Amino acid sequence: MTTLRVAMIGYGFMGAAHSQGWRTAPRVFDLPAEPEMAVIVGRNADAVADAAQKWGWAESATDWREVIARDDIDVVDIVTPGDSHAEIAIAALEAGKHVLCEKPLANTVAEAEAMAEVAGRAAARGVRAMVGFTYRRVPAATFLRNLIAEGAVGTINQVRASYRQDWLVDPEMPLAWRLQKEHAGSGALGDIGAHAIDLAQFVTGLNLEKVSGTIDTIVKERPLLDSGSGLSGTAGAGKGPVTVDDIAIFTGRFESGALASFEASRFATGRKNALQIEVSGDKGALAFDLEDLNSVQFYDRTAPADRQGFRKILVTEAEHPYVSAWWPAGHMLGYEHGFSHQVKDLVEGIVGGTDPHPTFADGLRVQRVLDAVERSSENESAWTRVAASVPAQVS
Repeated sequence: MTTLRVAMIGYGFMGAAHSQGWRTAPRVFDLPAEPEMAVIVGRNADAVADAAQKWGWAESATDWREVIARDDIDVVDIVTPGDSHAEIAIAALEAGKHVLCEKPLANTVAEAEAMAEVAGRAAARGVRAMVGFTYRRVPAATFLRNLIAEGAVGTINQVRASYRQDWLVDPEMPLAWRLQKEHAGSGALGDIGAHAIDLAQFVTGLNLEKVSGTIDTIVKERPLLDSGSGLSGTAGAGKGPVTVDDIAIFTGRFESGALASFEASRFATGRKNALQIEVSGDKGALAFDLEDLNSVQFYDRTAPADRQGFRKILVTEAEHPYVSAWWPAGHMLGYEHGFSHQVKDLVEGIVGGTDPHPTFADGLRVQRVLDAVERSSENESAWTRVAASVPAQVS
């Protein structure tokens, strides 16, 4: 069997999740190639060495450029903050390495355009690139997409999508990189709003055409970070400015004319990781909530009036997306399983010679929506058109 030797750049929260995917996928799915966790890269030699040992990487390194230049590396997995995505991804693609890049694709539209252009040229040489919008690969979310494509809701009239968390409600939460524009690009909008945008476009098969939005920063100054782990951290001395948004609320219109409402907030008290979407059509409606990720809610408007109402479909049957490789019906999957599904789709795309979705072109589409929301907010929430053209790597 062909071996794909993987280098992962970065080792934070997403590094742990991606490592789980690389470790588990080849043991669960019959993959056409064997991923090998070759090397993990980070700036702190001791910390990245510890991560390598803990998560199962064969070796660690501190210079991503040297690692990308190695002949024995086939895939580069980028889980760094957004300010380095473009440089690393472009260098890896030009070196002939397949690339998996965490979302959002970049910090700016210009960076995302450059990345998508290089990915398009690389695809012509058989080099693949994918964006890590992992929630597409929750079986219930993929099943929802399939039901809509089959016509379960009929013509789509309205979409409601939100991603709400509350980890920043405490004003003493320290100033992590996700709160600094030079590293993160944007705040709640790009970090979690990007997921809501991508999921809405994915399940409906429609692209947003224009938006009207408002973004705001609720806590404008926070204690400086002393040490961090995941989304939490320990405060040090002094304070610094928060330079990204805490909340973004916007409406959108799809190319079909259907309207949508979106909310991205890290100040939604009591909501820990609530990615929710509801799609309403003339024949029915479908809803998904990440905090109940093994089910979808389905309303069939064509049923007799005395039998109508939302009903819960448990998405754990072998016939559901990805599920046949796992457990018997009713034995639940969790957050980590999406990363194994991501590896499965990436490896199959690489070996099969097809672009695994979402492509960098898909990532660019989301980046352009993020940019349009920011421009709308700066212009008194005026309706703002989303740029439509994409480079050659068309999804």
